[in-house]
Amino acid sequence: MLQRSALIAGASGLVGSELLTLLLESNEYHSVTAIVRKSLHIKHPKLKQVIVDFEQLNKDEEIFKVDDVFCCLGTTIKKAKTQDVMTRIDVEYPLQIANLAKKMGAKQFLVISAMQANLNSSTFYSRIKGKLEKELQNIGFETLHIFRPSLLLGDRKEFRLGEKTAETLFNALFFIFIGPLKKYKAIHATTVAQGMLNAAKSSKKGVFIYLSDEI
Repeated sequence: MLQRSALIAGASGLVGSELLTLLLESNEYHSVTAIVRKSLHIKHPKLKQVIVDFEQLNKDEEIFKVDDVFCCLGTTIKKAKTQDVMTRIDVEYPLQIANLAKKMGAKQFLVISAMQANLNSSTFYSRIKGKLEKELQNIGFETLHIFRPSLLLGDRKEFRLGEKTAETLFNALFFIFIGPLKKYKAIHATTVAQGMLNAAKSSKKGVFIYLSDEI
């Protein structure tokens, strides 16, 4: 008998879209709620799509009454245009989701962070991801899984020259990513999605952080 329910944010993204498919196919969950800005044009008996305004997530707290929350939200400075907008998407929205879900009884929170996440970093992106991780740990979930992948591989909806160039270099120099450098090896979005599902299905309690070579 299926016992658990899941909520996913960021289901239209590179990892999120892969994860949504896995969640819908998994026998672990009887229902999957996807909070989205616009319809994903996907139909499945277990899927409930809820179009939300991320600036007003607390308008319907019942949405967040689930067992497990998967957060795949994230953007780039190029797309966000400003650091303030990027901080809202990468930090404030995930924290609002986490707080609402915890309030409604969620036990597990799983989130994609960044390989170099560090609250004290001089790099803006690493610093905000470090802030996200710290504040998530303060919320007090029974289980918090934090994923810090290296360069993500997969079919993106938009072309990103910098990431495409990096992907080409990573593929050409794959042989150097051994030993201590293994954690820097590029990782496919499908692998991250599967790692998130595997972690959710485990019975571990506490805070867990996974680098690319551990996912």
